[in-house]
Amino acid sequence: MLVSSHRRLTFEVLIVLGLSLGQSAVYSVVQLLDKMSRAPLAQGTSTLNRQQSSREYFDLTYQLLDIVFALVPVLLVIYFLTDQRRTASEGLPSSGSAFRKLGLDLSRPGRDILHGLGLAALIGVPSLGLYAAGRALGITTAIIPSALDAYWWTVPVLVLSAVRHGLVEEVIVVGYLLDRFGKFGWSVPAAIGASALLRGTYHLYQGFGPFIGNVVMGIVFAWLYTRTRRVMPLVIAHALLDTVAFVGFSLFGRAVGLG
Repeated sequence: MLVSSHRRLTFEVLIVLGLSLGQSAVYSVVQLLDKMSRAPLAQGTSTLNRQQSSREYFDLTYQLLDIVFALVPVLLVIYFLTDQRRTASEGLPSSGSAFRKLGLDLSRPGRDILHGLGLAALIGVPSLGLYAAGRALGITTAIIPSALDAYWWTVPVLVLSAVRHGLVEEVIVVGYLLDRFGKFGWSVPAAIGASALLRGTYHLYQGFGPFIGNVVMGIVFAWLYTRTRRVMPLVIAHALLDTVAFVGFSLFGRAVGLG
């Protein structure tokens, strides 16, 4: 029975990653090899928010569809983390226990916002330095956070995109995977290391500098989650970092390093 349960969890994790950031990691490795085989990394570029149509409202539609469908794996994770037997016996909504389990709720908004702001400052400033160092060493591509045209909806869509990234990455890579790795019997350091390595890998298309920076960020975020069992501050910090990068580049047109 234990073997069957372990196998089921393994398939579950593979399915979740195959639909989300595991897929991104595979593509990222291939994109890195493609860029390296064409020219030195320093001559490459990585564009994060691309225009998808030259027609304004079709572009808006595509952008919103991308955001909505990217959040489906997060809903799948919420479903998998919900203890159906417990919630049924307590008469609770099926998603309630999973949100509480992840700390993805509004039970302590003030503290979560403060912790998120602190984390964003802690990660954001060194990320800029690491990006500059990576560019100087030739191991990081030029990062273009936004290539969207300037429409009335550009900034709101970029903010939504930043929130999307925060939810997808922190809920799946930290909250969900650390829970599942624990059920596999992994030690906390091994679980944190695997989570951080995955985070770095799906950023490899940007070069080796962002890979290193995101591994470090992953270690910090995963370690904090093991201490607090709250993913909300991580989501807030990540969304803030990406909002500053996306919107800042869109408004002022200068490269910004991302976490």
